[in-house]
Amino acid sequence: MGGRRGIFVTLEGGEGSGKTTQSRRIVQYLRARGREVLETREPGGTDAGEMIRDILLHRVASLSPRAELALYLASRSQLVQEIVRPNLEKGVDVICDRYADSSTAYQGGGRELGIELVEDLNDWATAGLEPDLTFYFEVAASTGLTRREARSGGEDLDRIEREDLDFHERVGRAYREIAARHAHRFRVVSTEGGEEAVWERVQRELDERLVAKEKEAHS
Repeated sequence: MGGRRGIFVTLEGGEGSGKTTQSRRIVQYLRARGREVLETREPGGTDAGEMIRDILLHRVASLSPRAELALYLASRSQLVQEIVRPNLEKGVDVICDRYADSSTAYQGGGRELGIELVEDLNDWATAGLEPDLTFYFEVAASTGLTRREARSGGEDLDRIEREDLDFHERVGRAYREIAARHAHRFRVVSTEGGEEAVWERVQRELDERLVAKEKEAHS
């Protein structure tokens, strides 16, 4: 791999934002360009992380906000140490469906623990590993929840998805604040116009970041 570090791309958004679909398209696009790519997700991505994911989303009916955050941080820390950082150092691109910004939005904003507090804890849990590029797929909370329920028939919603509209609106407001705080890596993507239109916006931003990364590598 010539010593090239991989790029770390994360995807963020509320429920029903379509980010998982775009994550798959990013992986396919990068592989078609001859790049080695690893796709992962949060919470999860490791044996320990997948067990924590099951607890967080399906196994228990309720958790205190601090306990919930602690579990997300544990899963994230393991993912970074076991999967993300080693692969980036080998030159593999890592595409992660959710990362630290999700906790900042959902626990910092939605659970009202505080954006700055959660960002500090994320920094500790990840040993400061920040994405090169973060796509935030913006959709109104009411619209996203309606989409999600329509796809599942209301039967497959997890514990977070079942939270009320006020919670998800707080999450959306937190995401907008996070995007402003980290404008150097955040790209806010409109979800209007269907999957292809969204992909065109993503691809344009991704190409721009790849060009910048290549220039950095040769500077």
